[in-house]
Amino acid sequence: MTTLTAPAPTGNKPVISDRSRAENRLGQKLIAPAIVLMLLVTAFPMLRAIYLSVFDYSLTAPDDREFVGLSNYLTALTDPLFWQTTGITVLYMVVTVAVELVIGFIFAMVMHRVIFARGVIRTSILIPYGIVTVVSGFAWQFAFTSTNGFVNGWLPGISADFNWFGETNSAVIAIMVSEIWKTTPFMSLLLLAGLAQISEDMLEAAQVDGATWWQRLWKVIIPNMRAAIMVAVLFRALDAYRIFDNIFVMTNGAQKTESISFLTYRQTIEQFQLGMGSALSVLLFLSVLLVAFLIVRLFRVDLAAARQEG
Repeated sequence: MTTLTAPAPTGNKPVISDRSRAENRLGQKLIAPAIVLMLLVTAFPMLRAIYLSVFDYSLTAPDDREFVGLSNYLTALTDPLFWQTTGITVLYMVVTVAVELVIGFIFAMVMHRVIFARGVIRTSILIPYGIVTVVSGFAWQFAFTSTNGFVNGWLPGISADFNWFGETNSAVIAIMVSEIWKTTPFMSLLLLAGLAQISEDMLEAAQVDGATWWQRLWKVIIPNMRAAIMVAVLFRALDAYRIFDNIFVMTNGAQKTESISFLTYRQTIEQFQLGMGSALSVLLFLSVLLVAFLIVRLFRVDLAAARQEG
């Protein structure tokens, strides 16, 4: 007797649980008021930027506005300066987020495990994040100066009169150091929230089974923190991609340290080119969306599956 059997499933398409669908719907309802309010506040500036981006419009000649279509976008995308600033921006983002993820995880482990003076330690770690970015930028600019700064005296093999802002590589490193120092506490705070969600029973069970500390870290802690890590990386990557303050304070864009945000500022504020500046701001917005999409796709986090709920 011949029986019909269902064909075997093909492909690697993930199965979305009912719990995950319910959480997605709940999440959409919860964020809907914030999205509506944000759109009401930002819709006009965004639409205005898109409108101005299709004009050759300069504040020095406001009556000579000329419709140029996508010419500003084509000019930006074919200009080597745009791609140079894009490369520097991506470098800022990748290096700072990677370093902050490692250091922030260490700080989170310390804050999570410490028993004595827990409040003092957590407050001390979070102090840099509470300092205004411009203030910390000036502080680090002073620290890296060859005349009065302390960095050259502390680092072995560095000449006392070495000028960190005299070339691109060293200037970029100085900016990255100031950015990492300032925002690592934010990363550690997000990771600390992820560590608090890990069951101690699960860690004790792994230890009873003979797992070493490194095995518990890689097989238990990190996999169960995947959602928290994604949120931390996403928030910091989007913020790092829009870096402006430290560059403005420490180098003012000299030595090829400009980011896309700084290039947009220079075109709009310093050169009064509202058309080109608006086009750059639109490209910056689209690239931020692309970065967010890539990070979410990379992690592929299912919150219900992460808690083993169906």
